[in-house]
Amino acid sequence: MTRSLRVLYISLFLALLLALGAWSLRSFMGFSTNADATVLNGRWTKAVETHYDEEFPIKRLGTNLWAALDYKLFNEGRTGVVLGRDHWLYSDEEFNAIANQDQNLQDNYALVEGVRQKLKARGIQLVMAIVPAKVRLYPEHLDEVKPASIHANLYQDFHARVAADKIVAPDLLGPLQQAKLAGTQVSLRTDTHWTPDGAEIAARQLAKTIAEKTPLSGEPQRFVTEAEKTEPHKGDLRLFLPLDPLFENLMPPKEPLQKRVTHLAQDKGDDALFADSETPVALVGTSYSANPNWNFVGALKQALHSDVINYSEDGHGPILPMLSYLKSDDFKNNPPQVLIWEFPERYLPVNNEIGDADPDWVAQLKQAGMRQQNMASNNTLKKSETPDRAQN
Repeated sequence: MTRSLRVLYISLFLALLLALGAWSLRSFMGFSTNADATVLNGRWTKAVETHYDEEFPIKRLGTNLWAALDYKLFNEGRTGVVLGRDHWLYSDEEFNAIANQDQNLQDNYALVEGVRQKLKARGIQLVMAIVPAKVRLYPEHLDEVKPASIHANLYQDFHARVAADKIVAPDLLGPLQQAKLAGTQVSLRTDTHWTPDGAEIAARQLAKTIAEKTPLSGEPQRFVTEAEKTEPHKGDLRLFLPLDPLFENLMPPKEPLQKRVTHLAQDKGDDALFADSETPVALVGTSYSANPNWNFVGALKQALHSDVINYSEDGHGPILPMLSYLKSDDFKNNPPQVLIWEFPERYLPVNNEIGDADPDWVAQLKQAGMRQQNMASNNTLKKSETPDRAQN
């Protein structure tokens, strides 16, 4: 290589480094850290490193390019998503086999029964809202990937188990399937969750069952739901396809989402909702309930003709929010008549997080539930043996 070529090569390399450095420095426009992040304690340096690593252009280029190759050549995304046909995306939690799944099933069944006993001791009626998996509602968009065998009858088994424990749990799958056949989209195409229509259908079914099994006391209230503007929705499952910004055109398109808001038909002031000291209905659950995009709480209020106090949490599964609620002052001082526990079926075979809850206390809830289930099983066995003994 001649001297002139070496100089040109070095100059081009330095120019590329300067260009990339300038591009990266643009990301620091408006960058700020917390007040407790200083150079002396190292937090400021760590924040800068993390921000630079996330915004470094070569990393983004490599990430986008690799994701594009996986997506187009192998029809795959990152761990967390399963790609279907027609731009349908599914959470891989609805497909994968799970370590210790049989033990997790028994533990979670026992915990549900333990929670029921805890609520019953306070005079609270538990109503389970078991949310069917998206792949159960829309299997026609699947390609070659199929759910593991544990998921085949999970929804039906869940219902059979809570029925054996005499827990009220209306079937949500049937009404959602009927609405789908009638042309209503009940699950989002690129998101884990139901649509506002799907949430409303589930709310109506829950309200019908509560009216039949455990009617609410107090004067009914009339709520109305109004449609707000429709906006393009970026589904949470699109995050497992890191194609933007360079290959945004390859991404499954965003889908329209109509926002809804529910309020009292006649505004009598904030005190009207809490005229009685008793809370009519409480709701504990996951992002199906916590995220206002689906308006599940509003749909419940309208269908139940009652206020609903929402204790759901986003991103923690169904167990942790329930444990937090059972330890809350609201549970101790203002228990509801009915507690709706929204519980997606896909969380049943997993080892759900318990957060800061006392492990010994959680174990006691499970043991209480397991004892009750064993007693019920023994009673059933004795009844089934009685005719045989009579014949002998």
